[in-house]
Amino acid sequence: MTDALIVGAGPAGVSCAVWLARLGFEPVLFEAGPQVGGLCLTNPYPDIWNAVAPRATGIEVAHRLAQSLDDAGVPLHLSSRVTGLVKENGGFLLQTERGATARGRFLVLATGVRARRLEDTCGQVVAEDMPGILVGPGAHVAAQDFRGKTVAVLGGGDNAFENALYAMEHGAREVRVHARTIRAQRQFARKFPVDRIAHGPAEVDAGRRTVNGRPYDLILVLYGWEPCVPPCSGFALARDARGFLRTEMQTAQTSEPGVYAIGEVAQRQHPCAVTALADGVTAAKAIQARIEAGSA
Repeated sequence: MTDALIVGAGPAGVSCAVWLARLGFEPVLFEAGPQVGGLCLTNPYPDIWNAVAPRATGIEVAHRLAQSLDDAGVPLHLSSRVTGLVKENGGFLLQTERGATARGRFLVLATGVRARRLEDTCGQVVAEDMPGILVGPGAHVAAQDFRGKTVAVLGGGDNAFENALYAMEHGAREVRVHARTIRAQRQFARKFPVDRIAHGPAEVDAGRRTVNGRPYDLILVLYGWEPCVPPCSGFALARDARGFLRTEMQTAQTSEPGVYAIGEVAQRQHPCAVTALADGVTAAKAIQARIEAGSA
C-alpha cells in the first residue's frame, strides 16, 4: 500500500506528488491522458499571470511539470483513466479502465474540470466533431481561421470575452456575444462593442448553426466549467450547488477523512496554475502531518 493515490497530473496533482516525494513519502500519480499537464496542454499562449515563469506557454509549463515528476522519481501512470474509487479498511482502492488497481492510505483528487458543453445548457446532443462548433478555450481556437467569418460566442465570463476579442483581432467579419449575465473582468468587457452583446438566454440550433434564428459560420461555446469526479464507492463527497467538491481551506480535505481535493475540482476562488500548485502543497503537508502523527 502506497502513502497516497493522486488522481490527475495537472499542476495541482503534480505539485502534491512532488512535495510528498520530497518529504520522504510514497505517492503514485494517475493521469487519464497521455501526457502530464492537464489544461496547460490546451494553452498555446504565454501565461502573463504566472510570476515564476513569465512568458511561458501552458504547453511549456506542462513540460516543466513532467520534468519535476521525473526529477522527484514519482511513479506515474499515463493513459490510466480512473473508473472507480473504493473505501477500504486502512485506505482506498483505485481502479482504472484498463483493469489496473492500486491501494493507498490517502486519496488526492486533482481531477480538474472540463468545458461545459452545449447540451449541458441547451439539452441538445452535439457531436464533439460537429463542424463549426468550438467548445471551450484552447489550442483549437488558436488554430481556427476566423478571417471573413461570422462568429457567435456563447457565455459571459472572461473566456467568452477574451475569445470574442481574439476572433475580432484575427479577421472575423462579425462577432456577437450572447450572455445571460456579464461576469467578465471590466478590462475585457470594455474592449468589446456594446452593440454586439445580446443579453438573455440564447436559442441555439447546433445542426443549423444558428443562434436566436440567426446563422453563423462559427459558434464558440464558452459556458464555463464543470468538475470531473470519478465514481466513489463506500463514501460520499460533499459538493456545492454546482457540483464542485467542498474542502477545508487549511488542509484541502473533503468531507471524507483521508480524501483531499485540490485545484479546480474544488472550485478555487482564483483558479490558475499558480493557485493549483499551492493547493498541492497544502494537501501534501496535511498528509505529512496525518502520517507523522499516526506514527508518533
